[in-house]
Amino acid sequence: MSAAAVAPRRVLVAGATGYIGRHVVAELVGRGHEVVCLARRRAGVAGAMGEDEIRAALPGAEIRLCRVTDDRSLREQGVRGDRFDAVVSCLATRTGGVEDSWEIEHRANRRVLEAAVKAGAAHFVLLSAICVQRPRLAFQHAKLAFESELVASGLRYSIVRPTAFFKSLSGQVEAVRRGRPFTLFGDGELTACKPIAETDLARFLADCLDDPAKRDAILPVGGPGEAITPRRQAELLFELLGRAPRYRRVPVPVLDAAVAVLSTGARVVPRLRDKAELARIGRYYATESMLVWNEETGLPDAKATPSFGDETLRDFYARVLREGLEGQSLGDHAIFARSRRQRGRRPAGGPR
Repeated sequence: MSAAAVAPRRVLVAGATGYIGRHVVAELVGRGHEVVCLARRRAGVAGAMGEDEIRAALPGAEIRLCRVTDDRSLREQGVRGDRFDAVVSCLATRTGGVEDSWEIEHRANRRVLEAAVKAGAAHFVLLSAICVQRPRLAFQHAKLAFESELVASGLRYSIVRPTAFFKSLSGQVEAVRRGRPFTLFGDGELTACKPIAETDLARFLADCLDDPAKRDAILPVGGPGEAITPRRQAELLFELLGRAPRYRRVPVPVLDAAVAVLSTGARVVPRLRDKAELARIGRYYATESMLVWNEETGLPDAKATPSFGDETLRDFYARVLREGLEGQSLGDHAIFARSRRQRGRRPAGGPR
């Protein structure tokens, strides 16, 4: 949908400094909307962004520094009694921990929803995730709990459930470039996804404000092209590098053992609870396809997973190999690239 075709709105954006959020803000501003962004005083991966960096990252938007985890801060420093036409929430846990998942995915989103109702907003666009179809993890249950509250709120809603982000499939790019093998779980054919570019997903989210077909709907969405397995991702990388593929295979039972050990330990040592959850997240993404789940067949269904956008994973890998990962801010997604001191953080493909 072109910028000329949309009616300008006053839009409140939560989670604006995140990987997808900042692209959503740029898309909304480019379409002529008046955009107000809620941001923490220290935002981004590990709080690396201060106020100046936040404003530079979100040109054309008004920045309001507040805490969406605090009712008073959200009310007085965020919404400020203003009126808004719509709200877009890209809030998501950065750690994947149990308490953080419920605090951000559920309670913070609920606070934003309550604020949206008071601000007169007619439409709430939520960035969710396709993995909530088969919930096994805290962040998935928290997302679903909020989705249900949003549907019951009486506001017009658009719940967008994307498949994997390109960033989630980037953790091994630098290692492979340096000559290391590509790590596969099992044979590399256990899962598949239809990854979508951040700019394409931002367009899809912005379209929800004006496309009647995207109103009061749950919207799974993937990128263009066929579903791709981890093994095929590896083949793309090696092909672009002009090298023969090299693999390191990790048996799934290794992940099962890690989950079992940490889960048992967490019963005795509470501080291991989040580490056990991170192990479960890693196991989940190593064995579950990010595609629409077909209830009739009991299988993931690539054909039933809608495609949207222009950029393919091959395009993305080619660009990254040419220009580097500048701007991708892998952060907690870099499970294969992290140092020893970073171990225990969120795996690639996990909560955003």
